[in-house]
Amino acid sequence: MELLQLHYFRTVARLEHITKAAQELHIAQPALSKTIARLEKDLGVPLFDRQGRQIRLNTFGKAFLRNVETALTALEEGRREVADLAGMKRGIIYLATSTLDRLSEPLGAFLSLYPEVNFRITQASMEEMAELIENGEIDFCFTAMPIKCAGIREQPVLNEEVFLAVPPGHRFAEQRSICLSDVADEPFIAYKEEHPFRKMNDEFCRKAGITPNVVCEVEEPAAIGSLVRAGLGVAFVGACKNNEESLLIKLHIDNPVCQRTFQIAWLEKRYLSVAAHTFREFIVQYFAELQISVR
Repeated sequence: MELLQLHYFRTVARLEHITKAAQELHIAQPALSKTIARLEKDLGVPLFDRQGRQIRLNTFGKAFLRNVETALTALEEGRREVADLAGMKRGIIYLATSTLDRLSEPLGAFLSLYPEVNFRITQASMEEMAELIENGEIDFCFTAMPIKCAGIREQPVLNEEVFLAVPPGHRFAEQRSICLSDVADEPFIAYKEEHPFRKMNDEFCRKAGITPNVVCEVEEPAAIGSLVRAGLGVAFVGACKNNEESLLIKLHIDNPVCQRTFQIAWLEKRYLSVAAHTFREFIVQYFAELQISVR
């Protein structure tokens, strides 16, 4: 059994499609099919159920995949640990987040200090992040919601107040604060339902006893700022300013308390490189200093 066979098998098992797997692996489809067939012959059992062009991972395949994932993860962590012991300054940090806008400045600051470090960043939903970190495919998640998986460590790094943004000329635009119940009939600009901020913002509304009248759903913070300024509705925005949000009229929410806590999360059993440890310490310190300067 060869290491390359295991890599190929994992990709086919994930996609359950030979043609797509071959394209992703950049090899010919017949060569991939022969590799999988040879692996099944070595094991003495079929790993997939085949119906025409359709393949599905069977009971044998699912059991084997769990062990393949464990073996490949252990080998990758061993490679990274040896690299650290050899004193290599270069490092790759694997990171997943749903809130890239909160990370852009600290990432830039870190890279200015450690230019030889490389990042592999994935923008993902909470469900995707949970799967990535549980499978040992990433070093860290950066999220405003807890990841409910066994063996996950989380460290809060940023407490952020959430404001209500209103368009220029809005009837509440001259106020400094507001109760959320006062905007029960207002049109809302919101994130799409799978976005973690949407779940948190809907919970704020539930506590206020209102159901937001969502007229537009978006994925990016910049879109929310643009649509609010255009007068399409009101929206929840964080206290941390980016170029788009700094131009918004923000009202403090008196009731209910609207806050969110960002955290960095990692899998306890995953080996973290020197670069990853350094990044985690840097992020904690960066946001600690940021909050001190805001006070």
